Amino acid sequence: MRILTVVDYDDMWPTLFENERSLLQITLGHVISQIHHIGSTSVPGLSAKPVIDILIEVTNLDELDSMNQAMERAGYTVRGENGVSNRRYFTKGENQRSHHIHAFTTGDAQIIKHLAFRDYLIRNNDIATQYALMKKNAMLLCENDPHQYSIYKADFIQKHLRMALIGAEHLN
Repeated sequence: MRILTVVDYDDMWPTLFENERSLLQITLGHVISQIHHIGSTSVPGLSAKPVIDILIEVTNLDELDSMNQAMERAGYTVRGENGVSNRRYFTKGENQRSHHIHAFTTGDAQIIKHLAFRDYLIRNNDIATQYALMKKNAMLLCENDPHQYSIYKADFIQKHLRMALIGAEHLN
């Protein structure tokens, strides 16, 4: 059984991302267009579940699907769309997950959302601090239920994602 935990920021998270980026580039090669560190571990100073979230942009999901065995050899579990249309989702680690990969075709709106939210939290330390406190409370209240944990955070994320997307439009 997976245990939900939220920990203080770890200075090793960027290094763990870079190490995995190298592995993914070797494993997937030409299938990858870009690789991004996303999620709370990508925001300096932000408390997070100690799981490195990685967003991979690919030119073709069918090509990525043809690499499933290579991903399994690299230690990943292939989970298909896993509830999000046009996504390919991979996890590493059984009960103590270490990495999640979210792969989308370049230009997919989900890419824009993930990057905008990450950048918004990086630019707005006060919001990131609120988010960290809310995640720690969610972890305590959800009784180790990942679905309840996500529900508890959903309104905060949606509110600030809207603000992040508005802000991203102004930066472009």
